[in-house]
Amino acid sequence: MSTIVAVLKNGRACIAADSLTSFGDTWQAAEYVTDAEKIIRFGDDNHIGIVGSAAHHLVVSNLVERHADKFDFGGRMQIFESMRQLHPILKDEYFLNSKDEDDDAYESSRVDALIMNRSGIYGLYALREVDQYSRFWAVGSGSDFALGAMRVAWEVYDDAEAIARAGIEAGAAFDNASALPLSIYTLEVD
Repeated sequence: MSTIVAVLKNGRACIAADSLTSFGDTWQAAEYVTDAEKIIRFGDDNHIGIVGSAAHHLVVSNLVERHADKFDFGGRMQIFESMRQLHPILKDEYFLNSKDEDDDAYESSRVDALIMNRSGIYGLYALREVDQYSRFWAVGSGSDFALGAMRVAWEVYDDAEAIARAGIEAGAAFDNASALPLSIYTLEVD
């Protein structure tokens, strides 16, 4: 899967991701592909790191190009509304299989992601849930390792980037579906 982290500290936000793509037992390391990037950048300062199916990256990149008018990531409710509008497009134009679990309350968008922009850091989840975070969060198969490392790093470092690096490096060290090199982006928050 992946390890993606987002951190907010001292007026700076940071998002980072590992670079490994895995298909079952097969690993596709960054050195073998021309685009190992897991973070999509769009608009003025929006960054979204997506975990799950490798197809998500291409689909969301294409969505950003073809339906830019539907992306407003300026806050929690704006992200929710954007995903509410994009879900039918995912089904109709990209053939999303929204069936997940029979007891799910809503159809799944099958996407888990972290978002960073000047308004903060957010988690976006499969049922279109959106959380805004005040310190840090992680998603993906390496998230437990990343969260532990960032909890310790939070007390040690004043820099959001250093905390994010600690999270990705821990995910890459202990999760068999995450690997370095990492990609990392920072910006000032409003």
